[in-house]
Amino acid sequence: MRGVRVRATTALLIAVAAGCGTGDGDVVVGGTAPATPYDGLLHLPVKEVDVDDEDGRAGLLDSGAAARALECEAEIYTAGGSDPWSEGDGGATPEDGLRAYFAMEQPEVPERGYRVEREEAGRVLYSYDVGGRTKVAVIVAKDREDRPGWGPETSASCDPAELPASWTDSKGYEVWTDRDGDRVPVAVVSSAVGAAHCDWQSAHFLGLGEGRDARTYARDPQGVLGPETLTGRYDGDATLPAGARDSGYRLDDWRLWLTDDPARVYVRTPDGVEAWPRVRQGGLCK
Repeated sequence: MRGVRVRATTALLIAVAAGCGTGDGDVVVGGTAPATPYDGLLHLPVKEVDVDDEDGRAGLLDSGAAARALECEAEIYTAGGSDPWSEGDGGATPEDGLRAYFAMEQPEVPERGYRVEREEAGRVLYSYDVGGRTKVAVIVAKDREDRPGWGPETSASCDPAELPASWTDSKGYEVWTDRDGDRVPVAVVSSAVGAAHCDWQSAHFLGLGEGRDARTYARDPQGVLGPETLTGRYDGDATLPAGARDSGYRLDDWRLWLTDDPARVYVRTPDGVEAWPRVRQGGLCK
């Protein structure tokens, strides 16, 4: 996908979380329009933006029309346009174009339960709604330059934490909650079991922060991660240092505590406190 990942997250989920969704039911379903249906343009130019050089919100202005149709609680997670395709890759109908989007882009979003939110000559806006608000938007278009037939023109999605828990659970996302029990964006905090193809299943990784501030920590009770991966030692029987503060982030019975030292984080469990060291830059399994 060309365009911009508006809120650049850590490599953690890219490395160890699953890809495209499957789900049950029909790709396109019926339904009524939301309380505030998108009434803006269905076509806006897409500019390729380097998220290392651009602010996320500035990049959003150049990421196509689909991003404007979203109703996210947090920052937009992904947005952009499609790459060209060959004759026969596009569809004969708008719904075929939506199916082509999943086949060609393989996005990390649900593949079922979309509905038509808006139609105009040569373009259709499909939306995936949660609680009556658009969390994934896909605009398909017909016979555009280097894109014969119906297929994706622009698409955008909210943070995975705003998608149904049944979907995120099925894809391996571990969505943390705050003190009020609300789901925290995975672009802010995320975690996952280590990759099986690296024999890291006994380890656990925690990602914090976004963009240049992103950092990853690891739980390594069986010592499968070497010094080339970790900047320090995992301690399963640690003591909270003076000045440690409860971040408010929870995952089941885990509680995340932080200090001013970015070299490690602390996780309080029913059995005590664990110190998770920071992962070296480039140290995650590929």
